[in-house]
Amino acid sequence: MAVLARWCFRRRLLVVLLWLTALLGLTAAAAVAGSTYSQKYEAPNTESGRAAQLLRTAFPAQAGDSDTIVWHTGHGTVRAAAVEQTMTKVLDQARTLPGVTSVTSPYSAAGGTQISADGHTAYAAVGYGKDADGVSRAQAQALVDTAKSGQRAGLEVELGGEAVGTTEAASAHLSEAVGVAVAAVVLLVAFGSFAAMLLPIATALIGCGTAYMATVLLGHAMTVADFAPMLGMLIGLGVGIDYALFIVTRHRKGLKRGLPVARAAEEAVATTGKAVVFAGGTVCVAVLGMLLLRLDFLDGVAVAASLTVLLTVAASVTLLPALLGVIGHRALSRRERRVLAHGGGCPAAQHRRAERHPGCRGADSPAAPPTGAAARWSGFVSRHPRLLGAFAAAAMVVLALPAFSLHLGTSDQGNDPSTSTTRKAYDLLAEGFGPGSNGPLTLVATTGSAGGLVALEHLPDTLRHTPGVASVSGPDLDDAGSTGVITVVPTTSPQSTATSRLVGELRHQVLPAAERGTDLEVDVGGSTASYDDFAAVVVGKLPLFVGCVVGLGCLLLLVAFRSVGVPVKAALMNVAAVASSFGVVTAVFQWGWGSEWLGLGRAGPIEPFLPVILVPVLFGLSMDYQVFLVSRMYEEWRETGDNGRAVRVGLAETSRVISSAAVIMVAVFLAFVLSGDRVIAMFGIGLASAVALDAFVLRTLLVPALMHLLGPANWWLPGWLDRRLPRLDIEVVPGGGPDAKVPVPVAVPAPAAPVAVSVVPPPVPSPVPPPAPPRVTV
Repeated sequence: MAVLARWCFRRRLLVVLLWLTALLGLTAAAAVAGSTYSQKYEAPNTESGRAAQLLRTAFPAQAGDSDTIVWHTGHGTVRAAAVEQTMTKVLDQARTLPGVTSVTSPYSAAGGTQISADGHTAYAAVGYGKDADGVSRAQAQALVDTAKSGQRAGLEVELGGEAVGTTEAASAHLSEAVGVAVAAVVLLVAFGSFAAMLLPIATALIGCGTAYMATVLLGHAMTVADFAPMLGMLIGLGVGIDYALFIVTRHRKGLKRGLPVARAAEEAVATTGKAVVFAGGTVCVAVLGMLLLRLDFLDGVAVAASLTVLLTVAASVTLLPALLGVIGHRALSRRERRVLAHGGGCPAAQHRRAERHPGCRGADSPAAPPTGAAARWSGFVSRHPRLLGAFAAAAMVVLALPAFSLHLGTSDQGNDPSTSTTRKAYDLLAEGFGPGSNGPLTLVATTGSAGGLVALEHLPDTLRHTPGVASVSGPDLDDAGSTGVITVVPTTSPQSTATSRLVGELRHQVLPAAERGTDLEVDVGGSTASYDDFAAVVVGKLPLFVGCVVGLGCLLLLVAFRSVGVPVKAALMNVAAVASSFGVVTAVFQWGWGSEWLGLGRAGPIEPFLPVILVPVLFGLSMDYQVFLVSRMYEEWRETGDNGRAVRVGLAETSRVISSAAVIMVAVFLAFVLSGDRVIAMFGIGLASAVALDAFVLRTLLVPALMHLLGPANWWLPGWLDRRLPRLDIEVVPGGGPDAKVPVPVAVPAPAAPVAVSVVPPPVPSPVPPPAPPRVTV
């Protein structure tokens, strides 16, 4: 890492030019190629997947996207001559639009059921030759403009459907701007230097921008979900700004010690940069664990997210040292530069005892504990570990309670903001035709015998007498007469658990009875069935996936800290953070606490892919804070053998940096709620709540309280395991050299954490590591 940092620093203009060339080149390529994101949540080898495939094969004309034009009149009926004349003209124009293959009017013989019983609402089905992924936004907008041209006083016209939904997709630019602005304020307060504030933001933006354009091109090589670019930007901005923050902080400490700019940058990348690479690699490995689920829909999300983290890490260890060379000593504030120019190695030299200022103690100074608000908080926790630990645990449990009612499913346009045309069309259809009309079930039947055809002809009568069924139409047979389609409209909405129970009853009771004694095979498809199948596949594989992620974290911490207690506590803390964040997400999105006020639509189910994406991301972010906090405690424990002192010093010296990093991440994550996209808002609130709870409740309250209560048992490791574990040295501090003002200790095994930049451990009297404290057996 030192060689890489030195090369980038010396050739800083070339490095900056290479990064800008990569960004501009990928931007141009993405503009030419265009995007091909997917909105399909199909799981392989499921009944709904088979039904969709049979439908595409037997009825190719119905395989494209189907959108809906809905109109409603409060006075009179939609059969009135003026209304019929207006809407017929609109529908005639819609038939001529690019991409539209069919328009079924309620005023035709084929659309007789498309007028509500009270006559106030009607709809027309608009068919496209391609599915929603193949319908461009311009084509969908043309349909919206054409339909809206018929709207007038007393006649409301709204539209629904997947293609129409793309016209209301919010832009993430406002979210990005707000998140970056808040991060800039925090960095400016922390650094006191405008130039230093710009470095983490510029590094993160260039890294994330390059990854964003690469994700656009990735969509041409594999299935990439439509929310993957915004999710990658959300994660990338958060970790990218923080990773660069940690390296800049270490660089500034080197400058304050009197190191030349080149040497300070080299040391920062060689130490904290190595920790950043390890932390970013941990996040990438955890996110790529989604490949274990073997779902094409999530494979693209995993690759896109890991690519974003990878490029932000690469920018932090290559572009950032180049930019550090560009700004030179302006990484320090004016006051810090004045102090340094007058021979003060530390801007805190005015302190009566400089050794009280963490990071600037001389080699012969005693390792005096830090002072200030962080030290007072650390002392308060050490005096009341039971009370504060119980309070923190109770708070986490209360926040996690809503997660026990978690209902996995996929939101639809009924969860859109109340001002959107898709939400209005959804509500008009539900009011005029019943809630099930927004998500009918599609039954696809195949048979090769006369007996099977007879059973298929009698099946609609059986279905009409099934509880929970509002209406049945069909069967419609293909040209060969071997495949038929029956449409079943439930009495309940697509997101209702009653509709899911109806799907189960049809599959396990009604249809098997109708198939008995014949070669008739019926598969239940449609949006609700597809969402239920997808959720079932994800939930079935979730325990293995979570076990792998948590197990990996425990193994890394076990090797890094050579303790059984540290990884066990870390696993429990990660589970607590995930459970509490899911509790918050459930309360906001499933219970609807504030969702309409935030512009996120009304209450609905939680996306089934949310757990498998949030868990690895939260795991990686939690590892950063856990390692940073405990590594300082571990170092103090190795030197003194005093567990109480180790916990107090570790918390006092790290809590401020943890809080600053958490504030930046929370601000970036919450800013994405402004995007108006329900899925992205779920990730934003879930990640923000998890990071806030992790930083301000778990790492600075519950973890130190537990470590005070456990005492020396925190560091216990069986002798046989100690002899077999490899020695992990993630952050190696280079030798002092002729330019160093403070000798730097060597090879204290400590795990990586980006935030480890903010603590310069007290030097040891010799290059030989101090002896390990007596082992405590419990």
